[in-house]
Amino acid sequence: MTIKVLIADDQALLRTGFRMILESEPDLEVVGEASDGAEAVTAVLRLRPDVVLMDVRMPRLDGLAATRRLTGQTRVLILTTFDLNEYVYEALRAGASGFLLKDAPADQLVTAIRVVAAGDALLAPSITRRLIEEFARRPPASSRPAALTALSPRELEVMRLVARGLSNSEIAGELVLGEATVKTHVSRILQKLALRDRAQAVVAAYESGLLQPGRAGQPLDGV
Repeated sequence: MTIKVLIADDQALLRTGFRMILESEPDLEVVGEASDGAEAVTAVLRLRPDVVLMDVRMPRLDGLAATRRLTGQTRVLILTTFDLNEYVYEALRAGASGFLLKDAPADQLVTAIRVVAAGDALLAPSITRRLIEEFARRPPASSRPAALTALSPRELEVMRLVARGLSNSEIAGELVLGEATVKTHVSRILQKLALRDRAQAVVAAYESGLLQPGRAGQPLDGV
């Protein structure tokens, strides 16, 4: 099954480089390019890509604003040279499904696209560590958000493991469940909490105090 990709970056040379990397893969197809966020939004509505590689700093409309407009339309993988915490938080809350630095190896970029297209979430390992450290500095939530009360005890268990970065198969092994059952639990969690994907579930788990930093186990690396 071919994964359709749109590349959004204001630097033509980088777009060309990304295109060359992606088009060498038999399951990836670059369906278009955009030089700013406004072009990216228009191109997504016209070309219907599965994944958008989205730069952050672009003219007219930046990548974060474009990502917000594309919520529910496609999956966005943020690519930037700026390894700054505020971009990570804003990107995830805007609806991005992944976040990688532009200096990541080509094989990691290709893997990231496949992971995001499959509906999973991906963060670069160095960014994940900083994300968790930031949550560790915040005061714990005084009470569990009302939305979490809608989750069953089993769903809360599954969400904790999702926030630790475990895959569906790993969660199935941990809880002695079938993988299809775990997938159903994850889908219900995202639906009940109005979350787009696993990346936002990680943020919600830490911000709500459901999972405390230092007990996270393996982080959501994806690479």
